[in-house]
Amino acid sequence: MAALGCLLFLILPILGLVLGGWLAGPDGMIWGAGGGFAIALGITGVMFHALKRARQR
Repeated sequence: MAALGCLLFLILPILGLVLGGWLAGPDGMIWGAGGGFAIALGITGVMFHALKRARQR
């Protein structure tokens, strides 16, 4: 799961960058990369919380 979290920080911002650039140009690239990073951060936080709860049991 840790490897998936690390990969998400690389893949999702790049995907957002490409998709934002394709849809909205240079401004969209910035927002897309930021959105991809925020989604990756959220997913990693949820996975960390799940691991923490599983460890307590």
